[in-house]
Amino acid sequence: MTLLDSRPVVLITGISAAGKSTVAELLARRFPRGAHVRGDAFRRTIVAGRHEMTAEPTDEALRQLRLRYRLGAATADAYHAAGFAVVVQDVVLGTALADYVAALRSRPLVVVVLAPRPDVVAAREAARAKDAYGDAGGVAALDAHLRRATPRIGLWLDTSGQAPAETVDEIVRRGLEAGRVP
Repeated sequence: MTLLDSRPVVLITGISAAGKSTVAELLARRFPRGAHVRGDAFRRTIVAGRHEMTAEPTDEALRQLRLRYRLGAATADAYHAAGFAVVVQDVVLGTALADYVAALRSRPLVVVVLAPRPDVVAAREAARAKDAYGDAGGVAALDAHLRRATPRIGLWLDTSGQAPAETVDEIVRRGLEAGRVP
């Protein structure tokens, strides 16, 4: 049985420029009824008073991040309850990953952590229009946080040498078994 034989919620996380958006969109399109929930959409919804996440976030930035996670989880659960397979993607690192998993009520639940090498992420970041880091030093710091502080929940993939479609194929093939969380 593959992931496509079920109607899961799949949480895809990783650092910025790890490939989450592209992989999540491709994966969601593989299901007969698939929804792609983008965590960043909830951040952008705040049009006045938004506090961005930084290396040293304010208390308000952390409150807004937790709100974004709650909204993402609730939206994923609502789509799932309506009969959709759901792929939700966001930057969820450190102990927040366990909290996000606990907030998702729908099952089966699969967690996928995209963890390409920092040099690959830096090259991807340099090639895209948006700038999540400002400099390559930020990539290394965020990658170190991912690898040191994030619990080993779900399926962790080094996607450094994979095209997005290959990553999706691997998630479809291995996700239900290797990425499933209770």
